[in-house]
Amino acid sequence: MEAGIVGLPNVGKSTLFNALSAAGAEASNYPFCTIEPNVGIVPVPDPRLATINRFIKTKSIVPSALKLVDIAGLVRGASEGQGLGNKFLSHIRTVDAILHVVRCFENEDVTHVDGTVDPVRDISTIETELLLSDLQQVEENLHRNQKIARGGDKEAIARVAALELCRAALAAGKPVRALELDPEMRAVIKPFGFLTAKRILYVANVDESNLAGTGELVESVRRHAAENGGEVVAVCAKIESELAELEEADRAEMLESLGMAEPALAAVARAAYHLLGLQSFFTAGEKEIRAWPVPIGATAPQAAGVIHSDFERGFIRAEIYSVDDLVAHGSEAAIRAAGKLRIEGKSYVMRDGDVCHFLFNV
Repeated sequence: MEAGIVGLPNVGKSTLFNALSAAGAEASNYPFCTIEPNVGIVPVPDPRLATINRFIKTKSIVPSALKLVDIAGLVRGASEGQGLGNKFLSHIRTVDAILHVVRCFENEDVTHVDGTVDPVRDISTIETELLLSDLQQVEENLHRNQKIARGGDKEAIARVAALELCRAALAAGKPVRALELDPEMRAVIKPFGFLTAKRILYVANVDESNLAGTGELVESVRRHAAENGGEVVAVCAKIESELAELEEADRAEMLESLGMAEPALAAVARAAYHLLGLQSFFTAGEKEIRAWPVPIGATAPQAAGVIHSDFERGFIRAEIYSVDDLVAHGSEAAIRAAGKLRIEGKSYVMRDGDVCHFLFNV
């Protein structure tokens, strides 16, 4: 699961990334790791892991993770190379979703590149650059594939048809994700990594006086998101950065003083998870309790394949119970004795929160 962080300069994008980085550094057994200077992995908080651990003692607890790619702030003309825009945009073509950080606070000490704070205008600036970059990508690939298609290559013919649809939408100012494409057509365009095909989570960066994310600036972002199929999470990047640097006890005290149940970064990670249409299943044993991401609607063999391809290839059956079953009965042995352990086959559709043992033979 991978998301790219975009936004104008001075909107708090890097502050947010650094806060996520610092928070991930303290995640039990799934530390933040810098893969490149601007890439990191952070955990997706899930209280069910601690619940499972109350009944099953283990050596390590591993949450699902979100890989974040932070690129430099975009400016007008990024798609044409302004500010090395094309180089930065290429870094996020392979991500699954986009986290768009939008400034939703007034502060005379923090300069805005356009002189005034206007979240919807800022969103439009960034989305125009993503759209123009995609249009350039379409033109380049369309020309190449048209040459190949003339020779009768079926795959190239399919790519040309898909690219022409994308070009028409982009030329009309519409993102690729607005197209109603069948699964086959979506599979054709996926390798191109169109930026406007990706789902968007708008992160409204608010100030310390507006932690609840109220007010017209944030509401304007919510309206835009509702009209364009995105989601919104309000975060004060400055506060999150301070929280991430504190020891656990001090962090809990600061959260309480702010009236917050948890850092808002937890909401960002979970919202990104939801945005991507993912849910979690768990494996639990003496060595490890772990959350695994799986698309909603995935079957048991597909879930097994998330752990290892051999598990899917040689899938026999799955033994499954829920976290609620574990709380009610106290142990896996008691769940089995009570007849609550379910034996599921290849057609079983996974449910969020399933605790699984997979049986396979290769």
